[in-house]
Amino acid sequence: MSGPVRAVRVPTTADLEAAWKVISGHLPPTPLNTAYTGGPPIALKLESLQPTGSFKVRGALNALATVPRDVPVVTASSGNHGLGMAFAAGLTGRPVTVVVSRNASPAKVSALRAAGIDLVRFGDSFDDAEAYALMLAEDGAYYVSTYNDPYVIAGQATIGYELDGELAGDVTVLCGVGGGGLAAGLGLWRSTRPNARVVAVEPEASTAMSAAVRAGHQVTVEVGETLADGIAGNIEPGSVTIDLVRRHVDDLVTVSETEIREAVRYLAATRGVIAEGSGAVGVAALLAGKVAARGTQVAVVTGRNIALPTLTEVLAG
Repeated sequence: MSGPVRAVRVPTTADLEAAWKVISGHLPPTPLNTAYTGGPPIALKLESLQPTGSFKVRGALNALATVPRDVPVVTASSGNHGLGMAFAAGLTGRPVTVVVSRNASPAKVSALRAAGIDLVRFGDSFDDAEAYALMLAEDGAYYVSTYNDPYVIAGQATIGYELDGELAGDVTVLCGVGGGGLAAGLGLWRSTRPNARVVAVEPEASTAMSAAVRAGHQVTVEVGETLADGIAGNIEPGSVTIDLVRRHVDDLVTVSETEIREAVRYLAATRGVIAEGSGAVGVAALLAGKVAARGTQVAVVTGRNIALPTLTEVLAG
């Protein structure tokens, strides 16, 4: 990914506290599933049960509730972020423009149309759609990035605030990482809870965050095909998430496609949970023994929006 560096404010713990007031007033806490049924002791934070099927609704809602109402809002998305923005637009009663590429998922385009937001089709890829959305924002609108935004990051961090009320003692929280909005938010939350560790998990086919953390800045990496497509891709140049992950996340690990598939099957067959590939990577890392967990092991199941044919194929082994 290339382009000019946008000036994005780095969120603080004060932003997290403000986001908690917003989110706790609109969304009930998601369940913490601790029914191990004889398997490994992995607690599941079920963000897959959010109204849109993904944790992305948290950051979207916080952004729309916080950006001044007289400022137009625009975003680009090919999936869960756009659905979260559409849901938040309905909840807050404010207009939002969502730009999607012409080859975006027909099912998700249909869902966005049904939500009543201003839907714009442009380009043949997410990069094309994002570039157009950023151009629209130059006319005075606020661009809500799916990860490189202080309100989005703070909104995602409210998962940690819910865990504060659900778990005592030492805790190791695992989440998937692509652009790093969730990992950065949980990392900031972790800085307020000394007995917590945060581990971010990437698919081997897309390691943009670990490459950026090693280099100290965004670097473009080759991205392969992965079941965890929700966290695949390169990172916006200058994204504030890179330094937040570097400073506040305890570890970055990778998982293979085989391990991701095994995690999706484990969740469905053993825990009764439907998860998309990106929602299962934390579980994959724990099942593969790649994390030295301290205290309660919590994997954030970030989403359930997996195509039925894909799920059928994965479950068939």
